[in-house]
Amino acid sequence: MLGVNNHGQTIVLAYAFLSKETTESFVWMFEEFKKAMPGGEPKTIITDQDAAMAIAISIAFPTTFHRLCIWHITSKFSVKLPRDAYKEYWREFQKAIWDTDNKDEFDAKWNTVVTKAGLTNHPWLSSMFDLRESWVPAYARQFFAAGMSSSQRAEGSHGFFKQYISRRNSLMDFIIRFERALSHQREKELVADHVDAFEVAQCLLPMPMNKQMATLYTRTMFQKFEQELIQSTACFLELKTEDACKVVFNVSERKNWETRVAEVIYVKDSDHASCSCKRFEFVGIICKHILPLFRRDQIEYMPDKYILKRWKKTAKSGLVSDANGNEIKDCSDPGLLIKRSTMSRLASDVVEDALMSEEGCELLSETLKSLQVKLKSKGVMGAKEKAMKRGIKHCRECGHIGHDRRQCPAFNTP
Repeated sequence: MLGVNNHGQTIVLAYAFLSKETTESFVWMFEEFKKAMPGGEPKTIITDQDAAMAIAISIAFPTTFHRLCIWHITSKFSVKLPRDAYKEYWREFQKAIWDTDNKDEFDAKWNTVVTKAGLTNHPWLSSMFDLRESWVPAYARQFFAAGMSSSQRAEGSHGFFKQYISRRNSLMDFIIRFERALSHQREKELVADHVDAFEVAQCLLPMPMNKQMATLYTRTMFQKFEQELIQSTACFLELKTEDACKVVFNVSERKNWETRVAEVIYVKDSDHASCSCKRFEFVGIICKHILPLFRRDQIEYMPDKYILKRWKKTAKSGLVSDANGNEIKDCSDPGLLIKRSTMSRLASDVVEDALMSEEGCELLSETLKSLQVKLKSKGVMGAKEKAMKRGIKHCRECGHIGHDRRQCPAFNTP
């Protein structure tokens, strides 16, 4: 199972070996996932159209929005549709799918193109229309998914891991190689953490809000926000209606020789703005259509409610508990984390090489035991030296810290 971290990177949340792809197997896997992951059920899960997995998700994650991969569906149009119909009407299908912001608009455009193409009774198209709430953006944007609408991140991840594993690997070889690949992936995340901790992103626009977000967001997510901010300068705000409860604006934007209009609603009592494009709900970043409203009202700094913690540099800070309620502690020093990742990667490579022969295993085992003794000895000496510098008592009889020779239990034992 894959996810997205605060840098926008694809990360492995969990993996499991299944002997068969049945509903029962998937339910077991999801239940184990819930035990390992704090924070409750995920908001969204994206999969292909596997029937057994769909049933398992409804059982294990009843409150999770199950979204079907839009790439898997749209890639089938060329196969499912008659050749001439696909060639002539595919672009119109694309516009209906991607260029509509609300459900009614999608339904109208879909029915228009289906009628024009003479495909009103096409069984596959009819079945996809019946499933539209699970894959069409206009129906699914209100569910947070970190901007993902397909499982292409999974496809890319498969390509990454194929560099390390093959069908010829034994189970033990597979696990070692897979862990090695994971360590490489984690190292990229640690490097990104290190960059965000010690480097400040450069702002293209000299605005207080831009500088504020550069300080809060990770570099990758700040770039996404800044792109929205830049594009917002080409959006024009126009009052549509106003009453005692809310104000409605039309926000027009000229793009690719076509004018697109979004609807922004500002609710007075809650002091909250929302947009028909649903970018904030879907991606977690304020959209270019709401930003002109902020400029109109001379709001220089982004209100906290529009800044998601999951995109912040501090996203990983906070208390995390295990199944028993115990705090899970981790090192927060980026420098130490990178050192640990680098050494883990080296150790994984050495273990893999050693497993090629019995002699290699014996040599590595002996070397590690010898190294462990040296490290422990060095740790004790270091503690003694620090204690002596601080004036802490050090016993010459037993070598321990906290008492001297006269108070040593070993020396004074009759």
